[in-house]
Amino acid sequence: MIAECEKNLKEIFDYYDDIALYNTKKVLKAFQDARVAGRHFFGSTGYGYGDEGRDKLSEVFAKVFGAESALVSPLITCGSHALNIALFGLLRPGDTIFSITGDPYDTLGEVVYDKNGLGSLPDFNIKFEKVELRNGEIDETNALKYIEKHKPKVVYIQRSRGYAIRDALSVDKMEGVFEKIKEISPNSFIMVDNCYGEFVEKREPTEVGADVIIGSLIKNAGGSLAPTGAYIAGTKKAVELIANRFTSASLGAEVGSFEMGYRLFFQGLFMAPHVTVGAIKGMYLIGEVMEKLGFNTMPKSNQKTYDIIKSIEFNTKEELIDFVQTIQKFSPVDSNVVPEPWDMPGYTEPVIMAAGTFVGGASIELSADCPIKKPYWAYLQGGITYEHCKLVTEELYKKFRK
Repeated sequence: MIAECEKNLKEIFDYYDDIALYNTKKVLKAFQDARVAGRHFFGSTGYGYGDEGRDKLSEVFAKVFGAESALVSPLITCGSHALNIALFGLLRPGDTIFSITGDPYDTLGEVVYDKNGLGSLPDFNIKFEKVELRNGEIDETNALKYIEKHKPKVVYIQRSRGYAIRDALSVDKMEGVFEKIKEISPNSFIMVDNCYGEFVEKREPTEVGADVIIGSLIKNAGGSLAPTGAYIAGTKKAVELIANRFTSASLGAEVGSFEMGYRLFFQGLFMAPHVTVGAIKGMYLIGEVMEKLGFNTMPKSNQKTYDIIKSIEFNTKEELIDFVQTIQKFSPVDSNVVPEPWDMPGYTEPVIMAAGTFVGGASIELSADCPIKKPYWAYLQGGITYEHCKLVTEELYKKFRK
């Protein structure tokens, strides 16, 4: 059964292997042009003044993403933290953030909506407005109409699907929309939540007009080796404003030490194109087998993907939980642990997560998570090796075969 599915997927596998080669060449050139050396792997202490490794890592990320500048730091705790820093760096009281992809990911809900006195955007008189996607695509007509009239400070795009029932957005689609936005509102910052999308295509949003892109290093860009952190890349103006929020207006990106050193971050970035495409191929294989077993999936196996996530719909809550627990059971770490739904901070419904990962919660490693609500969709991501994904596919076939 699995061998047959692999034959069916050969064309799509070849397509993503070509992307991996292209992006590896791009990353290699960035390392060479930046003259990365062994001394850049060492860390610093205290204020971190003159930390060569920190500065060189940011330089390489900027080159890889075709950006003017970048801020890369292990001191940024996660992707949501990086997005929060960026929003507060770019926005001022009275400004508006306008999302053209509907609501942001769940963990940003309290940041953009709640006037709770805890430091959310509304506490600073910053408004959040949105236009919903139409059939999974950007509603250009209504989005551009709002932007032309209101000239929002930040136009926000979530590239990946999050917990929405939709496909991720392609860079090609973004390019046409970004051109129109810049024509009618050139001073708006175009900001992209790039999590789960890095190295899935040959271009990144910064190469087609985005002012800033943001992502976690324990997803694609860290290549499964980065132990923590996030990146922010974009125009010099945008990154400088965000760096001033990250530390202080008097310090910017000049400080920040990390005694552990930066080798894993450099090595993870170098590995990222290969690891990302391996995760994509593993995701396609699992999806193809689940489709053969009668489950609805997104994207379908004959469609291109623009992130590393495969959405799989289950008939019952019990099936959904069983699937997530199977992923955990056949993970290399904590395979004896049985995940259960719980009220995870930042989420509105109980969430169940399988993450038997070497780096805690790293979703470039094989993992699955989902809110417990109808319709019962699981969101599968990652897989350091295709071989591991294939072994897990065998177990899923045995469990869900009718």
